[in-house]
Amino acid sequence: MTHFRRLCGERCYLSPPDESDAERIKAWDNDLEVLLAASMDGVSTPASALYRSPDQVPKMLDHMMMIVDLETDTSIGWCALFCQIAVNRRASLGIIIGDKAYWGRGYGEDAVRLTLDYGFGVLGLNSVELGVYAFNRRAIRCYEKVGFREIGVRRQARVVGGVAHDVVAMDILASEFGECAIAQVLDQSKGD
Repeated sequence: MTHFRRLCGERCYLSPPDESDAERIKAWDNDLEVLLAASMDGVSTPASALYRSPDQVPKMLDHMMMIVDLETDTSIGWCALFCQIAVNRRASLGIIIGDKAYWGRGYGEDAVRLTLDYGFGVLGLNSVELGVYAFNRRAIRCYEKVGFREIGVRRQARVVGGVAHDVVAMDILASEFGECAIAQVLDQSKGD
């Protein structure tokens, strides 16, 4: 397994996906508990394209990264900025912490910060949005800690197990995120 420390946080780093990640992604795609925590529909995620072949990854996942534990170099999930609207500099965030041993330990928050840093600092996005099941309080708290704000509720937008659930729509603007670590790296390289 080859991972590159593209962006490093306190607990994890983001790395481009490697062919060796495909089996882990496939396992996460088929774990209903993981998909519900990620507000997925219980169908294969777009990341499933990785197990066909890396050159067939859909265009919408050009900005997909693996979330890798900083200490063990183990892939624990993935995150992506997708469905980019270039003219408005807007994208949607998707994230899965597939390895349940890492749930509730701050890895999701760290990975979301790194993904936003990449989106705002490298891609030049102005806003990033997401949708999360209203019952997933842990995820909502995570997103709020990073700076996302609730912008509305899609009432009974997803039916899971025969029960209709609300989906909370959230977003964050580049101006609300603060200074990007990428900007600090650029500043340091100018001084050398």
